[in-house]
Parts: sequence; structure tokens; C-alpha cells
Amino acid sequence: MLDRPLRGEPLAMDLLNTRWIAGGVDHDLLRAPGGLERWLADNGLTGRFPADEAFLPPLLRVRAVLAELVAEPGSPAAAAGLNEALAHGSVRRLLGPQGPDTAVDLDDPSWGPAWAAAADYLDLLRAPDRIRRCGHPDCVLYFFDTSKNGTRRWCSMAGCGNRAKAARHQARARADRPA
Repeated sequence: MLDRPLRGEPLAMDLLNTRWIAGGVDHDLLRAPGGLERWLADNGLTGRFPADEAFLPPLLRVRAVLAELVAEPGSPAAAAGLNEALAHGSVRRLLGPQGPDTAVDLDDPSWGPAWAAAADYLDLLRAPDRIRRCGHPDCVLYFFDTSKNGTRRWCSMAGCGNRAKAARHQARARADRPA
């Protein structure tokens, strides 16, 4: 099973991060054997949705739309794609045993995880400047910046942040060497 980086991001960002590059090789968790099951488990969705292949096409569609939206936030085509995914479900408010509650009604259960990721993206848009791509030029991962001052640049300091620091250090060392 693929060991993917940067888990634990909000659902929409985590769906984008099911594609990554490691050691110069492109990886796609959703296209790997058992990948859908792993993604559902990583996001606490296993009890709500089975790892059925019918869930894959909607997830791949929403992942593509999200990638387009973060690359070009004002894209009318991407907005239409997100709205198309959101049209597969609605939130119903109700009074439950513990008080006010909500339920999601889906026109097709296979859209459940994709609809949840699309809805999560809308929640993230409350702070659109916090949706970011990792600052390392070779990294394709995205994150939602929850740092206090909003200045996070890397998907992780242990990975891309350290690589950038090491590259700056090596560049300074080369510049300081006599020719």
C-alpha cells in the first residue's frame, strides 16, 4: 500500500493530495489497489460509505474540479463543475435527540464522498487565502493554512521546508567558495 504524505488536511485538500510525487514518480492513491478504501478510512468515512468502485468516478471528477479551482479560483467552468457535484446532495435540518442536527440527502449514494469533499471546499472558502499549494517548486501538495499568522509555506517543514532550507544553504556555500 502506498504511504502518502500530508494526511490530516481538511477533506477537500486531502482529496487533492491523493496525487503526489515521491522520488520523481507520480502516485495516485485512488487508482492504486485498496486506495479508495484507505482514503475513506483516513478521513473517517468508512462507516458512512463502502469502498465500492461506483464511488470512484465521482471522486475523480470532484478531485479534478478542485484542482482547477485552486489553480484558477475564478474559473467559471470549475465553479460549474463544483456546483454540478453539489447538486447531487442537500443538507436537511432537523431536530434530533440531542438538539438541532442536520442530515445529508443524496440523489445517488455513490456521490456521497465526492459531495462531502465539494461541500468541505465551500467551508474552506470562508478563508480563501489560506488554501495554498506547497511552496516547494517540485511539490504538488495542497494545504489549508491554520497557522496563527497565516504564513505557512510548506506542506511540511520536515519534508519540503527542510529541502528548501538545505538548497538555500548549499547555494550560499557555493557562492562563498572561491572560484
